[in-house]
Amino acid sequence: MAPDALCTPSNHHPADDSDSWQRMIADSITTAEGLAAHLPVDPDRIRTVIQRYPMRITPYYLALIRQQQDPIWRQAVPDPAEIRDTDLAADGLGEEPQSPVPNLTHRYPDRVLFAVSSQCAVYCRHCMRKRKVGRPAGITAATRREGVAYIRHHTAVRDVILSGGDPLMLADDVIAALLAELRAIAHVETIRIHSRIPCTLPQRITPTLVGILRRFHPLFLNTHFNHPAELTPAAAQACAALADGGIPLGCQTVLLKGVNDHPTVMQSLLRGLLKMRVKPYYLHHPDPIRGTAHFRLPVRKGLELMRSLRGAVSGMAIPQYMIDLPGGGGKVPLLPDYVQSADQNRMRVSNYRGEVYEYPG
Repeated sequence: MAPDALCTPSNHHPADDSDSWQRMIADSITTAEGLAAHLPVDPDRIRTVIQRYPMRITPYYLALIRQQQDPIWRQAVPDPAEIRDTDLAADGLGEEPQSPVPNLTHRYPDRVLFAVSSQCAVYCRHCMRKRKVGRPAGITAATRREGVAYIRHHTAVRDVILSGGDPLMLADDVIAALLAELRAIAHVETIRIHSRIPCTLPQRITPTLVGILRRFHPLFLNTHFNHPAELTPAAAQACAALADGGIPLGCQTVLLKGVNDHPTVMQSLLRGLLKMRVKPYYLHHPDPIRGTAHFRLPVRKGLELMRSLRGAVSGMAIPQYMIDLPGGGGKVPLLPDYVQSADQNRMRVSNYRGEVYEYPG
């Protein structure tokens, strides 16, 4: 089988057409000339970028672009800024030094992040693993076997996070076999899948796939939506199929300059996710990764955005705002400061309107 066991596009989501996603991958845009046939881009500039950072855009996701430099365009279309960014590290979060075997990061005592595919339906331009995705030789059946063996021999590991690339780009039989191996390990309590497929290729969420996933509970799926324009009927149908299969859904949104860094946009996204039975989980500050600096914005801006959510949307819709510390320090939540002052007798606390109240100490 090919290195990533990739099943190798129709903008619909029919329940009886389980191979529509494979045709959509086959018809995806991967070349500068192919993109120029659909969008007003300079093929030479695009070609220069994708020589370093591959491009794939599914016809489904391409159809969501409404105008040049809109939020979908910015996430999917290569930008020359990616290759002008040389100040940041390719592995700014220090995953490789904390990888005892290839493609498995063991940062926290009880959990591992296990990259099982190098392929994605869309290569997001803000990807924090730009150094790896789209390079099939990096993640293979052999590295997956090595990762499973590591987990089997490290009994402290209770939580396995399948990532990549995108785990759901693997063939159904490969997914089933991998999950069966992990579920057979007695000390593995929970399995999480991190996948952007419900957003970028909802046609992949077939009845067969859902049937496979539901055999391995407790299994959770964290997906990745960044803008309300991504909350389409097809995406809602994919999420409904997963939720109906008993799979709890969370969303790990990335705060991106020019995409979702406005209160109205973020509020609309978070409300829409709840309507689709997807719980907003994390709002990630963009990681300090080479090739993504044009998406970064001050942490202060993120804290202001978080403050704008309190009182404007349901508490169920408010994610944790997270930064991932450089060099492998791990994730840390950040909160706006609502406490104005405090002593042993009382605190002065502001609410979402900025009104100050006294609270007994």
